[in-house]
Amino acid sequence: MPLSCWKTELQSQLVNSFALAVTVAHYPTGASKWNPIEHRLFSEVSRNWAGEPLDSYQKILNYARTTQTQTGLRVTAYLDRRHYPCGLKPMPDQLPHFDCSAMKPARMELHIKPQL
Repeated sequence: MPLSCWKTELQSQLVNSFALAVTVAHYPTGASKWNPIEHRLFSEVSRNWAGEPLDSYQKILNYARTTQTQTGLRVTAYLDRRHYPCGLKPMPDQLPHFDCSAMKPARMELHIKPQL
């Protein structure tokens, strides 16, 4: 798993600050069929905006926010307009503190230990 800066920021701002061992589990791009929440919501969101052109951020957010499943699962959505720089890489001295391992076929797990 390539190491990106969000992981080093998680390390410095949460793990080290509170001396916590953290495990992050996520589904990689293209693996949404294994993500149970996304799998349950995607069809409902698609049905909610069926046939409508998604021509503005506000329209997309409105359709997502007004989606609800029969069991009451709701979507929370917001537009993040912050700028995130591309191509940032962690420093070599940050790498030994990460342990990336596969947990399920489409799920990746990252274990981060505090630097004491």
